[in-house]
Amino acid sequence: SSLRRQALIKRLRPDIEVVMFRGNVQTRMEKLRRGDVAATLLANAGLIRLGMESEITSLLEIDEFLPAPGQGAICIEIRSDDQETRSLLSKINHHETELTIETERAFLRALDGSCRTPIAGSARLRGDALEFSGMILSDDGSLVYETADQCPANLAEGRNMGANAGRLLREQAGEDFFHHWT
Repeated sequence: SSLRRQALIKRLRPDIEVVMFRGNVQTRMEKLRRGDVAATLLANAGLIRLGMESEITSLLEIDEFLPAPGQGAICIEIRSDDQETRSLLSKINHHETELTIETERAFLRALDGSCRTPIAGSARLRGDALEFSGMILSDDGSLVYETADQCPANLAEGRNMGANAGRLLREQAGEDFFHHWT
């Protein structure tokens, strides 16, 4: 049910017919077993969490199949003026996740994206550097705009890099590219 996944699949394999369907993991696996579909895409982490590692037949590498910005992160949302809760939560904050997710969110904001737009992006911490790769795709994967960059591993630089990456792709694609997303 993800336009991003659909566009990425079509980019890699334009000959494949993508069928959108929903349901929990067991429902999707049953559709596969019945032959309703020839394959299904499921999150590796989800299958592992469910004890279904044996169902994994192929892993898609992150470099060719970028995730959605923020994919896999667990966050707690609080009121912006709630300093007491912010202080309590700071004890469990994972700095690497904060750096990468804030970079990815800045990218998404610059593109005005949502869960209904084929946007992919991933930030990774490598030593003292924060690396980012991002792309926007047409629904059928035939048009792709990509960018990659790196910066010092700090929050302000990461946010700036993510926002700049989004603005760059928006400029490269042109405003007409985004009209089919609405």
